[in-house]
Amino acid sequence: MRIQGPALRLTVFVGESDRWNHRPLYTEIVHRAHRAGLAGASVLRGCEGFGASSRIHTSRILSLSEDLPMVIVIVDAERKIRAFLPELDELVEEGLVIIDPVEVIRYTGRGMEGEA
Repeated sequence: MRIQGPALRLTVFVGESDRWNHRPLYTEIVHRAHRAGLAGASVLRGCEGFGASSRIHTSRILSLSEDLPMVIVIVDAERKIRAFLPELDELVEEGLVIIDPVEVIRYTGRGMEGEA
């Protein structure tokens, strides 16, 4: 798979304790993105943050939190990102979903460097 040029970055902010059918929500989002054929997804665990509740969640030892921020980032062609949005409508009850236009300089899937 090769992506180059204009694309969209889909970023989803949820909490570490958010669940979908007893499974971490971020895991469900990544697996659905994979099934949808998106180019890739990365999950980043935040060390500190706050959201709509205005409660600060932190990983510092004196105030351990079990609900740290989790960020899922997906970059792909606009049509594929927009086609995936109904999945997020179903999954994300509390959280933030943003879309940014980006320019991909070069992305080639592993083992595909020789393909045009």
